[in-house]
Amino acid sequence: MNLPAPFTDWFAARGWRLRRHQADMLRAGERGEHALLVAATGAGKTLSGFLPTLVDLTAHPTDRLHTLYVSPLKALAADVERNLLGPIAEMGLPISVESRSGDTSSDKKARQRSRPPNILLTTPESLSLLISYPDSFSMFADLKTVVIDEIHAFAPGKRGDLLSLALARLQAIAPGLRRVGLSATIADTTAYRAWLAPDSDAGSVTLVEGEAGADPDIQILLPEGAVPWAGHSGRYAVHQVMAEVAKNRTTIIFCNTRGLAELIFQELWKVNDLSLPIAIHHGSLDREARQRAEAAMAEGRLRALVATSSLDLGLDWGDVDCVIQMGAPKGSSRLLQRIGRANHRLDEPSKALIVPGNRFEYLEAQAALDAVKAGERDADRFRPGALDVLAQHVMALACAAPFQEDALLAEIRSAAPYRWVDATLFSRLLGFVRDGGYALKSYDRFRRLAPDGQGGWRIAHPRLAAQHRLNAGIIVDAPTLDVRFKNGRRLGTVEEYFASTLSPGDTFAFAGLSLEVESIRDSDVLVRATTKPARIPSYVGARMALSTRLADRVRGFLADPTSWARFPADVRFWLEMQALRSVLPRPGELLVETFPHEGNHYLVAYPFEGWNAHQSLGMLITKRMERAGLQPLGFVASDYALAIWSLRPVADPAALFDAAILEDEFVEWVEGSHLLKRAFREVAVIGGLIERQHPGKRKTGKQVTFSTDLIFDVLRKYEPDHLLLEAAWADARERLTDVARLGDLLDRAAGTMLHQKLERISPLAIPVLVLIGRESVAGADVDDALLGELADSLADQAMRPT
Repeated sequence: MNLPAPFTDWFAARGWRLRRHQADMLRAGERGEHALLVAATGAGKTLSGFLPTLVDLTAHPTDRLHTLYVSPLKALAADVERNLLGPIAEMGLPISVESRSGDTSSDKKARQRSRPPNILLTTPESLSLLISYPDSFSMFADLKTVVIDEIHAFAPGKRGDLLSLALARLQAIAPGLRRVGLSATIADTTAYRAWLAPDSDAGSVTLVEGEAGADPDIQILLPEGAVPWAGHSGRYAVHQVMAEVAKNRTTIIFCNTRGLAELIFQELWKVNDLSLPIAIHHGSLDREARQRAEAAMAEGRLRALVATSSLDLGLDWGDVDCVIQMGAPKGSSRLLQRIGRANHRLDEPSKALIVPGNRFEYLEAQAALDAVKAGERDADRFRPGALDVLAQHVMALACAAPFQEDALLAEIRSAAPYRWVDATLFSRLLGFVRDGGYALKSYDRFRRLAPDGQGGWRIAHPRLAAQHRLNAGIIVDAPTLDVRFKNGRRLGTVEEYFASTLSPGDTFAFAGLSLEVESIRDSDVLVRATTKPARIPSYVGARMALSTRLADRVRGFLADPTSWARFPADVRFWLEMQALRSVLPRPGELLVETFPHEGNHYLVAYPFEGWNAHQSLGMLITKRMERAGLQPLGFVASDYALAIWSLRPVADPAALFDAAILEDEFVEWVEGSHLLKRAFREVAVIGGLIERQHPGKRKTGKQVTFSTDLIFDVLRKYEPDHLLLEAAWADARERLTDVARLGDLLDRAAGTMLHQKLERISPLAIPVLVLIGRESVAGADVDDALLGELADSLADQAMRPT
């Protein structure tokens, strides 16, 4: 393509050429087409998205808002602003660029609405607030393009629901609006094109694929001894990791959880004999601390940065030499995203190391490498749009102007996540936004909409607009609950998502004690010490789910001995002994082993559906075992396996894995625990039923919980089909229990269960059984040594040929 002179000169000055995908994006822009660009990190993806805007604004200068850029992170928007302003200044283009987020001053926000820049960079939440103002109609009237960066980070979740609804409103204001999506890691491009397009018309979105870059250089870092039986941190390799840091100018060390990031940072610091500057970055850190780390990284003052998913959508640091993944990556797309943080140069390979935490994680790491080489990405699962998000959006639009019900429904249905909403459901939703619904309509505090006198609806009082803007948002901070004895003695805190799975009578390990739940009141878990075994011995924070495609590849390894030759000798011997002592499941089969061990009876299943699904299944199966008189004592889950131990043996595992468990025990568990009540709290906040903030005052988590619990009880009693209860059930099923994967697992078990009745522990069971011992170990310093002894003891039993 022929670029205007300022652009050709700028490219030439850098020795760059216009890449094919950049030219394709320019052509799509000239034709006014929606476009989805899928290109590797380092391919100039962001510049490709903005080139049509910069060229058009150079040819047709304006003082109006031309392009809206939406990113998942405020820091990413600020980084893009810096990277845009540089080229604009260097080419002398008369184009203004600004960011807008929660950190933007109120004066600047007000000015942006009346006199916006040519390019505005923002987030879904800030965009939702913008469309809640009456002047949004004039602000966006001449909008030409919306660029959505890292689209995969939005589309499948609630932030994607909010953004999709906002796009529908922008399209109604500016019908000629062009939508552009950017991503490096998308498997199902048709699904994303349908999400991006008005009215889900995937064919209206031009797919642009980036030029292929150099293949990444990915290695699996093996220990100097044997690959560990258990663990997921990779901390055994800290000396080797520190040596890699010393060899490179800059390294990013990714960890899958915040707790692991803190652990690895401390372990690295202990062996940092050269006193190299290293730092840590994760979402729980203070914003200023994160910004200091980002600035030090950008300026080349750090040799290593330990990070979590807070940098998965990383900033443009071109001088990163190496990326190290501690523990298994859980998905090929995530691994590619993280590897892309290294070098940002398309024609040079990105260097990466994976440090598997145990033998199953070695198989997963190898599966991820194979998937990357095969160009295989992890598919995202799209689900129906959330009703609490829709309620928030309807209130935002009412703040901007009165609306007609039929016209608004048509606009909402043009957003892909909400194609399923019909007139009956929308009438119910409007009823909720209007007055809270049947059981709450007599309370004035829930009245938010009123007739506008012309057959439509308006906000009931002007103050409600300010109140909405103060409380709008999709991200609800997860509160913690205090663990206390009845006498008030506080033992510590557990995160609410864990407490929400507990019911009176459940036992769990905490503070070195076995505790029995007596009740859950407001923000307290009341307990008593017990001699009963801890029924729930393992709990951690929200975990990244093992992707289905990686799980399938690991299953393939188990069933194909010809693939074992490239594995380390100890991993290969482990699999060979499993084949000798028991069996290895073929793809599609569910292997269940039962055996006695140390006076108890064990059932170990290998579903490979991820920790979240296995944890939920463990809760359900132990309840079913109790009813059957099998006297279960506890369970433990990993990403690959589930182990349950009991006083009586399980003769027929198939009865425990009956799919009816999702209709019987699942419903009973959710309703008997606080899972549904906690899900209701979130949807009530997002849906606007409960306000977190008032001018100059913010409710505590305990106050919010108290308010939502009261309303929850009223609705369960008087309006059990209330819209928000429906939304809470959808959340409980979808997000908190991974119920979709549970359903697939149980369906598969019905026809493919392979039950092996053994006389002793099997080799394949060692990694999950070691997790039981982990819970009885006090203190991180002795953890590895004692667990190693336990694993060796189990291996002595399991790996004997006879």
